[in-house]
Amino acid sequence: MGKIEHEVWIDAAPERIYELLRSAEGISTWWDQQTKVDTSEGVVFEHSPGPEHGVVQFLVLESQPALIRWKCISKHPPDVPASEWTGTEIQFHIGSRSTSVPATQKWAAEFPIQTVLKLKHLGWQEGAKFLPFCNFAWAAVLTNLTKRAVGGDA
Repeated sequence: MGKIEHEVWIDAAPERIYELLRSAEGISTWWDQQTKVDTSEGVVFEHSPGPEHGVVQFLVLESQPALIRWKCISKHPPDVPASEWTGTEIQFHIGSRSTSVPATQKWAAEFPIQTVLKLKHLGWQEGAKFLPFCNFAWAAVLTNLTKRAVGGDA
């Protein structure tokens, strides 16, 4: 199975990153507007990236200060990127500098790092045609999160 992975070094406290990831209100400040829905399966975050996609739904599997996990439970038309997200899992690992081998190297000492955020988007089908675009899109979204975390506008 394919996957997307990103590691972001952020000069903001881990608690701040957790706050931006754990609620619909927090996520809405750096990504699309989210809605929290309580279902029989648990909490679901929903957003609409546009009418062609439909509503994207993430079931919250876990929400702890060091790890947040979502599963994409929505279905989408086959000609949009969200179509390949169904059944995939998104993980946000929130840690300190010591959780990253690169961040602990001598050359990285000059970078102000309070938090290392590792995103893993797992469970992509082999040969997924939208994986490269979604990899790029995650980089852009994580840049917005980083800007919001350090006090700027996303």
